[in-house]
Amino acid sequence: MSISRTTTSADLLLRMLESAIGSSPLRVRAWDGSEAGPADGPVLVVRSRRALRRMLWRPDDLGMGRAYVAGEVDVDGDLLDALAAAADVGLTLHHRAELSLRDRAALLGRAARVGAVGPAPAPPPEEVVVAGRRHSRSRDRAAVSSHYDVGNEFYRHILGPSMVYSCAYWRDEPDGDRNYTLEDAQRDKLDLVCRKLGLRPGMRVLDVGCGWGSFAQHAAAEYGVDVLGITLSEQQVRAGRERIAAVGLADHVQLRLQDWRTLDEGGFDAIASIGMAEHVGREHYDHYCAAMLALLRPGGRLLNHQIAATPGPKPGHRTFIDAYVFPDGDLLPLAMVIDKLELAGFEVRDVQCLREHYGRTLRAWVRNLERHWDECVRLTSPGRARVWHLYMALSAIGFERGLLRVNQTLTVRPTADGVVDIPPVRERWLTPR
Repeated sequence: MSISRTTTSADLLLRMLESAIGSSPLRVRAWDGSEAGPADGPVLVVRSRRALRRMLWRPDDLGMGRAYVAGEVDVDGDLLDALAAAADVGLTLHHRAELSLRDRAALLGRAARVGAVGPAPAPPPEEVVVAGRRHSRSRDRAAVSSHYDVGNEFYRHILGPSMVYSCAYWRDEPDGDRNYTLEDAQRDKLDLVCRKLGLRPGMRVLDVGCGWGSFAQHAAAEYGVDVLGITLSEQQVRAGRERIAAVGLADHVQLRLQDWRTLDEGGFDAIASIGMAEHVGREHYDHYCAAMLALLRPGGRLLNHQIAATPGPKPGHRTFIDAYVFPDGDLLPLAMVIDKLELAGFEVRDVQCLREHYGRTLRAWVRNLERHWDECVRLTSPGRARVWHLYMALSAIGFERGLLRVNQTLTVRPTADGVVDIPPVRERWLTPR
């Protein structure tokens, strides 16, 4: 890569992108009005020299993410289209530019000519820093609170009436029934979990990481079970209890502010763990699997719904997602999850990948946020709304391109005689009622 003395601000920005991803499908418009890049490409708008300084200090997704959250970088057009175009040439969720000393010196020289060299700007106030030992109870509570306790109304605008913050299960094609909505797909996902768990009236069910109580409410109302739901989010517990009481299920659903590591009551017939295990951490995953096994009666089932990822950033490398979205989140490979479950004593009975379903779910959430943008900004901050916009759009592309996956792993605690109450023909317990 060579940089001439006539390089404009837009040229310099384009070269930075190319140094990170090989070639850029994006057109760049700089703060001084200069433009560079393919004429028909999505336009990346860089509003200030400060954005360039951030990216010089952190030539990776965190540098660009900070600039986007601060409003110093934007996309003129559809954010999903721009990220998809970047993914076409290899830009991934955790891409880190590897610049030679010569290229770095050239970039710094040109940056100096446009007044963009200086101290690293302070991160936007939405950036999260959690203290203490990684995955200690206090640190986990702070990490969960940083993400979920940003306002129930904010989430209602994004998630819709279901208030389900995990992958939906779309039973129609993307261009199918126009009347089939995100709400329908989330209902079908909750019902899929209930059927896999074989729920029947009178059962005791544990919902680990219960969110706003949507699964607990569905299971109690539709299958006649009693549910204990636990979460580390105070706002989720408060809103969830109100929802449960409003539909007359308070005698059958209990929601608690509690860490899974403190549960000491066993004998559950089934456990639903939907989107919680990503917060456990690989150093505690053995403990998590053993604890879930101990909480179940022999023959009881665990449904583990968990995001997996291809190899991500090196340990200790702070990413945009870690800094702004899910502090200490850990996406384990599916093979490791199954290995840990089996070593704990579970028998794995079924694994279903829902990767395409999550891409479609995230696109629906992005559109909800865009439709309610002004209200979401009022409820939180412009930066917070931009965090969610970028992270959900990045995640949608990640699932669509196979960088991220989500799997439902159905397991059972074996019985002494090997007999478990799971039909041997898969279709019998997967067919909707």
